[in-house]
Amino acid sequence: ADNLSDALKKLKITTTDSTADSLEGCLDCLLQALAQNNMETSEKIQKSGVLQVFANLLAPQSSCTAKVANVIAEVARNEFMRNPCVDAGLIPPLVQLLNCKDQEVLLQTGRALGNICYDSHEGRNAVDHAGGAHIVVDHLRSLCSKTDPASEKLLTVFCGMLMNYSNENDTLQSQLINMGVIPTLVKLLGIHCQNAALTEMCLVAFGNLAELESSKEQFAYTNIAEELVKLFKKQIEHDKKEMIFEVLAPLAENDVIKLQLVEAGLVECLLEIVQKTVDSDKEDDIAELKTASDLMVLLLLGDESMQKLFEGGKGSVFQRVLSWIPSNSHQLQLAGALAIANFARNDGNCIHMVDNGIVQKLMDLLDRHVEDGNVTVQHAALSALRNLAIPVVNKAKMLSAGVAEAVLKFLRSEMPPVQFKLLGTLRMLIDAQAEAAEQLGKNVKLVERLVEWCEAKDHAGVMGESNRLLSALIRHSKSKDVIRTIVQSGGIKHLVTMATSEHVIMQNEALVALALIAALELVTAEKDLENAQLVQILHRLLSDDRSAPEIKYNSMVLICALIGSEPLQKEVQSMAFLEVISKLRSHENKTVAQQALLTEQRLAVES
Repeated sequence: ADNLSDALKKLKITTTDSTADSLEGCLDCLLQALAQNNMETSEKIQKSGVLQVFANLLAPQSSCTAKVANVIAEVARNEFMRNPCVDAGLIPPLVQLLNCKDQEVLLQTGRALGNICYDSHEGRNAVDHAGGAHIVVDHLRSLCSKTDPASEKLLTVFCGMLMNYSNENDTLQSQLINMGVIPTLVKLLGIHCQNAALTEMCLVAFGNLAELESSKEQFAYTNIAEELVKLFKKQIEHDKKEMIFEVLAPLAENDVIKLQLVEAGLVECLLEIVQKTVDSDKEDDIAELKTASDLMVLLLLGDESMQKLFEGGKGSVFQRVLSWIPSNSHQLQLAGALAIANFARNDGNCIHMVDNGIVQKLMDLLDRHVEDGNVTVQHAALSALRNLAIPVVNKAKMLSAGVAEAVLKFLRSEMPPVQFKLLGTLRMLIDAQAEAAEQLGKNVKLVERLVEWCEAKDHAGVMGESNRLLSALIRHSKSKDVIRTIVQSGGIKHLVTMATSEHVIMQNEALVALALIAALELVTAEKDLENAQLVQILHRLLSDDRSAPEIKYNSMVLICALIGSEPLQKEVQSMAFLEVISKLRSHENKTVAQQALLTEQRLAVES
């Protein structure tokens, strides 16, 4: 301790013309004390006011410069020392030293700047202000191809410095991307893949940058996919694989990179991991299984990468993913169902899959999750069935396979995501399927649940889908029994509200369903239509210039049907509809204008 106090005193009174030897001795003493107790020594250094002296000692020509930078690097390992280093004016002279040729000076300077930047807003700002990042990126470029140990050590320090400089700071990350650091780092990874420390630094830097959208475009122009897959294949340790996964996941959000990863053979690696870990109960293996299968699903979100792996339904990858669905692992069941939902993104794939028995596999999976089932698996399996039901030719096949019955088992679910997919699947299935629409529309339990969900104010998606399914049951069945069931369950008011939706498609579906109700069961629905103020709503839709042409057309068709009811006709007469409709005779849309003429004639006759 005495030696340290002496050294600090000497440094305090020192000037640049002090003998190099006496300086050197003082600095050695500091480094020794820091090695023994970094925090305590750093506190003494701060109190002594010697930091300000260091700024003058960082002269490029001095033989002690590397040691001074080393002391700064050591004290800056403590969070409480980073701002004082900035305040002592150490950043500008440190950044100047980045221009020198001496490797030891560069190494210690890189360490000092990297440590000062670690989690320090002030440190980063000062380095940014002094232009430090630019010089370091230039160094990375010029040293990139050198594989001697000293150069690799320097590269590792510089990568670490840039990482600390830009970590979780979008502005500084964008700055590095604009300086073109990404191609350099990818090149580094390729050349130095044998050097574990440098490889690790590159991966952390990638993880840092890969979250930014602008970085993905740059990454797509490099051979990052190939390099990462090559590196991945060599890894045995869980932590190293995890590190690569953390870079792959954000990069794989980009469709171009998805395809590059597929072409580089990532899928085969992922399938191998799944095979090795599926029966294991070790924590690391369970984590790897999840990451690998999730990444697999992500790769299938790109249209090109998905189609490449589907290979007309004959692809080995597609076949392997199919085998995940009957697995006992919830994670694989989930990934399998999500993968099928992703493969089911065009009619050709959907038709092929339905013809090859995929529906039964998904129904068996749902069956395993009816009682206290896994919500994410239920949601994924229903998503897959919904997508498969989109092509017209699949609907009847899926209905006769019993999909509607399988889906209805989840009517009791209290989980909005499951409710949402269940509704969407049923709506897809009954599209233009009159018999199925009638059968479901007469199912009182279903209709009552729909009416309940039409009031799910907290879950707009469920509310919207319930309304749309109610309307679809009427539109596709055109059945009096279905209408009666919906009236008795209190569904009419929801269809009337749906006519005021902000989405034109939903308004239209509601108006068409209401016109069918008025045409087929007006007497039964009369009271409910009156209570829901349908006539006032139609008046508003027809008066509003913003209403779409099809809304105006269907509103007029509905008015013509409503005047068959005495109380509703009275409402129509009391609201000066003729005035609004006569204006529509000159509407730019010919169909609207024509319907306005017909409606005007009908109203004139009735009055």
